[in-house]
Amino acid sequence: MTQGGAARRTVLGAAVFAAGGTAMGLGAGTAAAAEAGPYAGGHGGYRDLPYPTVIGHRGASGYRPEHTLGSYQLALDLGADVVEQDLVPTRDGHLVCRHENEIGGTTDVADHPEFASRRTTKSIDGVSVTGWFTEDFTLAELKTLRAKERIPAVRQRGTLYDGRWAVPTFEEVLRWADREGKRRGRPVWLHVETKHPSYFRALGLGLEEPLAKLLRRYGRDRRTSAVFLQSFEPSSIQRLARLVSSPRVVLLSDAGTRPWDFELAKDPRTVADLVEPEGLKWIAGFAQGIGPTLNLVIPRTPDGRLGTPTTLVRDAHARGLVLHPYTARNENSFLPAEFRKGTDPAAYGDVFGALRAYFEQGIDGIFTDNPDTALLAAEDFRPGRRPVNR
Repeated sequence: MTQGGAARRTVLGAAVFAAGGTAMGLGAGTAAAAEAGPYAGGHGGYRDLPYPTVIGHRGASGYRPEHTLGSYQLALDLGADVVEQDLVPTRDGHLVCRHENEIGGTTDVADHPEFASRRTTKSIDGVSVTGWFTEDFTLAELKTLRAKERIPAVRQRGTLYDGRWAVPTFEEVLRWADREGKRRGRPVWLHVETKHPSYFRALGLGLEEPLAKLLRRYGRDRRTSAVFLQSFEPSSIQRLARLVSSPRVVLLSDAGTRPWDFELAKDPRTVADLVEPEGLKWIAGFAQGIGPTLNLVIPRTPDGRLGTPTTLVRDAHARGLVLHPYTARNENSFLPAEFRKGTDPAAYGDVFGALRAYFEQGIDGIFTDNPDTALLAAEDFRPGRRPVNR
């Protein structure tokens, strides 16, 4: 999981839980948790995951409409070690899986005349957004919609599956993960993000408490549970740490940005401060990992090529934190300039070259829209093989 192989992973796991394992672990105490049995737990915990870990970003979103059961299933079938969900609430308090609460780009809501009047403009974390929002729909209403491909200009093949799946609730995903775990004889790992938590808390739709309730119900509230909890707002992770003991990850955007909860609290720190040793030490007090943008690991030069790697991997590991950077994608439009092939932005480039560059830095895992591609690249760095800088 970190530099030094399996033995180092064991030491790191112990250090991580010593630093961040003070959260109250609440028993599941429900029939659902009992039914989940060993398939909700990750045995020894996240340090037992394959290294580097391949995380299906919104499922297998390079091939299927994101955050659908079809996308999650394909990610698992392609070999992803972990499958990601992003959570937003409905008006009646259910947690559903969407990357954003604005659903005009990921569902067919615009084709429903009965919801035309709900199109509106809102300020989401300081950004003006126009469209339809999950918090304005009941779950029953949301279930009348069908999911669609978010970026059809780049992923035309994904449009083939438009309308195949509904918007899933997180509870449906937990049930799916339990079923798949039993079928496969091993836990299905999830990576769960609270989206815009301060915004929703201000609306009376706080995410952390209903999320913790579901985790306890399905036996995923322990430090060895097969789930990561993640957020771009550190205060959301701190709140979750008081509710459950599940492993936690602080997401980090570009260096010059500031988490929205910091903006609201008038905290002057930026992401650049958080990736310094003192900032990482602070994060390690309530989280087990960070999810930085890939640019924080290897910045890009003005012409779009990879520049000089930072010390983030080394510094985070020194404080017992794992790193799950985001996001690897196959298409030219997302790749560093030196790994692009041809001029078609939707064509695949040399993604294996790009993945090797990132894996050589010693990252513990990676979010990817194409789990099969990343898995093949990761095999060169799994036990028995060594990247060039180790």
